[in-house]
Amino acid sequence: MTTPSLTRRKFIALAGAALPAALSAPTTAKAAMALAAAPSGGSKYPIGLELYSVREELANGNDQLNVAALTAVAKMGYKIVEFWAPYYDSWTYPKAKEGRKLLDDLGLGCRSIHNHIDYFSDAKIAKAIELNQIMGSKYLVAATAGNAKTVDDWKKVGETLAATAEKLKPHGLYTGFHNHDTEWAALPGTTQRAMDVLAANSPKEVMLQLDVGTCVMAGADPVAWIKANPGRINTVHCKEWGKEKGFGAIFGEGDAPWREIFAAAESGGGVEYYLIEQEQSPRGQELPTVERCLANYKKMRG
Repeated sequence: MTTPSLTRRKFIALAGAALPAALSAPTTAKAAMALAAAPSGGSKYPIGLELYSVREELANGNDQLNVAALTAVAKMGYKIVEFWAPYYDSWTYPKAKEGRKLLDDLGLGCRSIHNHIDYFSDAKIAKAIELNQIMGSKYLVAATAGNAKTVDDWKKVGETLAATAEKLKPHGLYTGFHNHDTEWAALPGTTQRAMDVLAANSPKEVMLQLDVGTCVMAGADPVAWIKANPGRINTVHCKEWGKEKGFGAIFGEGDAPWREIFAAAESGGGVEYYLIEQEQSPRGQELPTVERCLANYKKMRG
């Protein structure tokens, strides 16, 4: 998911007018070539959906266990779903148990959930652990780093994730971090990027969940990043970005080098599963949009 103060806020304001032809436009020749050229073998890696992609259908996150929306996602052919941070405050333990039964009945799994980093505090982590265990989630992913701005700030983020990894270890759970565009820029007064500082100051068991779209938008190289951090890219957000449509580009129809990304992720990156995330959809068209993303993914993967 992208930085809240940037893309999400802009999207809420522009959603009604943006991308009116996103679903009707034919696949470009460039996109068609990318789909045809991508490696096969996708069946080895389950494809899921980051549910932020259908936030309107989920009442903007207030009901992430919405039966109709999850049923629609399952019928499309998605195998897993990833919930995001509002789950912590809106779910009781009985609600989570109902949600787990719903997922089981639909044939959906949950392997990771996004969290505000303060959920990892001693005061809150017990609830996060229990909710994730109920849902079958393996990874408690930090969705943002709070107000980290300097090298020292990011070192502290790494320390927090290291401490969280130790808290989770007895429960068979893991933590991780989800990047945004800002983390690929040099930190003030340095040549170091936040992601480089974080990776160097956190143990290898801390997952680095790669959001491809924000990485590409920031001008960083997702393939080089995967190769530089072997075994740590356990999940990938298959978010598209394109120069013409930005985050409105449909998966497989933008500028991300998917062929090389999949090859790197599967040859050493440590990927276990992929998650489509569609940052922007025309208003009222979230479900058709993520269905088209999945169709493109299946063509791409064979």
